[in-house]
Amino acid sequence: MLELLTMSSMPASPLIELFYGRGAHADTLACIEDVSPEVASHRPSGFAHSIWQQVWHMNFWMEYELKRIRGEAPAYPEHASESWPAHPAPATASDWGQAVDQFRNNLTELAKLADSPSEVLANEVRATHSGHSKISSSLYAVLWQTLVHNSYHIGQVAALRRGLAAWPPKGGGDSW
Repeated sequence: MLELLTMSSMPASPLIELFYGRGAHADTLACIEDVSPEVASHRPSGFAHSIWQQVWHMNFWMEYELKRIRGEAPAYPEHASESWPAHPAPATASDWGQAVDQFRNNLTELAKLADSPSEVLANEVRATHSGHSKISSSLYAVLWQTLVHNSYHIGQVAALRRGLAAWPPKGGGDSW
């Protein structure tokens, strides 16, 4: 019989490794750290968002979840568009650098939380939206949801970089 993995049977280290893109995942930070503001701003035909928008969106949701974890009550967007920047490009090159730094800092904070003892990981995170009651909201579950969300969008960043002839990253990445 298949045994389900629980917090007590699965160490936090896979969470930490996956936040940073180890194993089968591309290195999360390497995917964005060496991207120029010009490449980050370009949205090729057929793509809904630029790399800048993807990173901004991931930062939005990581910060939203970190606020919930801290017991704050961030406003849940009324529309999905509120979690995306309106423009495909940052206002300045400095804005891109700040977004990358913010992304790195958010990952660091989430990885520290993933290294928490199992009794802390079992704590419920404050619900701020009716949808939260429909899914598990333990710290462990919120970390996994955030990880999967980032993984999805980092895959899109990798596809954009390939389409913009900006792959692989200097930090390494599969090119086959």
